[in-house]
Amino acid sequence: MVFKTSAWPLALVYVVLIVFASLFPFEGWRAQGINPLVFLTAPVPPPYWTWFDVNTNIAGYAPLGFLLALALVRSGRQRMAVPAAALMGSLLSLSMEFLQIYLPQRVPSNLDFLLNAAGSLIGALLALLLEKLGALARWSSLRNQWVGDDGGGALALLVLWPWALLFPAAVPFGLGQVLERLELALLVLLEGTPFLMWLPLRESPMLPLSPMTEMLCVSLGLWIPCLLTYSVIRHMGRRLALGFAAIAVGVGVTALSAALSWGPVHAWEWVGLPVRLGVWGALGLCVIALALSRRACAALLLLALVVHLSILNQAPTSAYFSQTLQAWEQGRFLRFYGLGQWLGWLWPYATLIYVMVRVSRREQAVAIP
Repeated sequence: MVFKTSAWPLALVYVVLIVFASLFPFEGWRAQGINPLVFLTAPVPPPYWTWFDVNTNIAGYAPLGFLLALALVRSGRQRMAVPAAALMGSLLSLSMEFLQIYLPQRVPSNLDFLLNAAGSLIGALLALLLEKLGALARWSSLRNQWVGDDGGGALALLVLWPWALLFPAAVPFGLGQVLERLELALLVLLEGTPFLMWLPLRESPMLPLSPMTEMLCVSLGLWIPCLLTYSVIRHMGRRLALGFAAIAVGVGVTALSAALSWGPVHAWEWVGLPVRLGVWGALGLCVIALALSRRACAALLLLALVVHLSILNQAPTSAYFSQTLQAWEQGRFLRFYGLGQWLGWLWPYATLIYVMVRVSRREQAVAIP
């Protein structure tokens, strides 16, 4: 399915973010032998509330209400946009509070539910207000000029790409390196069961990437979002501007990730010779692909994703890097860093599915402006 508005996929991603933040760490589930809806009849406000909790619960659900209302408005359901968005946000919050009673590290709260519902309503009302003022129409016109009316999915993926880069990767811009962890997880899961013998064993150990291969991975990692941009944009000048902007954002976010991981003084230590050559290679590839059609860029994107993922998943992460990740994952912002890690793992595969759908469908004949 190709979305005609990026509000739907962004709302879906935001729902996933809320579920992750509400139910993390997803372990220790147990029944307490009490009615799971008992929190609804607790005193309001509870004795442990703070103004920080109030603000974060409202602010956390306001974007969801905004995106849902915006998606409904764009889908021609303006009259039901606010009540439906507020209701969906409220039901999601109620579900999360209901499930939290089964988690030992989480505490359900009727105040949280009320604030989340209020946040959803505020976000939905803001979306309707902007629609009445014509701001959303102007944004839609600008977006259609740049990415067309069928580029919502690509736009959502491009918005998520910098967040996926925020979690440190073994190879700069090397998202989707999951095979090693997946193998280890399967070994632990199947240990002591007869299914372990069904697990295919690797005949040879993973070998570290050579400098040339690392340079290729860096180039492909930066070229992929550029090709994703080109697959929904026809105008060469806009392609060039957004392609170079994507590379600049990727480099900047990776430096920020390094600064958060190892300290500000080490923000640029990842920029070795293979990385520098890879960045220049990505810039050159972006220029080379400027004149290609949108369909050709989508097909080339599919090939780049397959090659990039294949190379990355044949290489191990170093022991030093894994040790650093363990320390980083236990930091103050564990939930959000964990979410970034999942984005880093899944973003290339979500993009792969999106571009396969895009390549498989017949592109409508539209005159090039």
